[in-house]
Amino acid sequence: MARYASSISRLIAELGKLPGIGSKSAQRLAFHLLAQPEEQVYALTDAMVDARRSIRLCSVCCNLTDQDPCAICSDTGRDASIICVVENPRDVAAMERIHDYKGLYHVLHGAISPVQGIGPDQIRLRELLKRLQQQDHVQEVILATNPTVEGEATALYLARMLKPAGILTTRIAHGIPMGGDLEYADEVTLSKAMEGRREIG
Repeated sequence: MARYASSISRLIAELGKLPGIGSKSAQRLAFHLLAQPEEQVYALTDAMVDARRSIRLCSVCCNLTDQDPCAICSDTGRDASIICVVENPRDVAAMERIHDYKGLYHVLHGAISPVQGIGPDQIRLRELLKRLQQQDHVQEVILATNPTVEGEATALYLARMLKPAGILTTRIAHGIPMGGDLEYADEVTLSKAMEGRREIG
């Protein structure tokens, strides 16, 4: 890497820690920020600090929110008898794009991955099971984890855990390519995947 002033090098290093940002992109972003008026840079940092301080997990679904319960869980027009389980908050945003799904969500914040040392206790499974015990009106749990090895392992584990409860447990269809992420799927693919869901477990 070229030799820069230490503060520039530090900025590049910090930007490089962001997902999907390599060293070249980090350099471009750093120099872009340095070329902006000071007010714009402060507006960006203020927005990041404000989001970090005000955003928390919804006590019901574990999605990111600035109110508790979140807007989706608080919406009385949604179907509380269906819960769609996803890996991360970005997947909720992806599912909301299709406008067909009117149930609720549960965000796991990860997937089971023994290779990475992530077991059931490291994701929000316990919160889901507790929620299902407290909410006896739930009739269906849709497992919409990503079609990856980890997502499939998580879906199978959840299906086994939910079987004794007698709740219909379904898995979204595989219009999503294996190894893909829900957040990158288009609305039509997501809609078809939800329509074609099948019982699991």
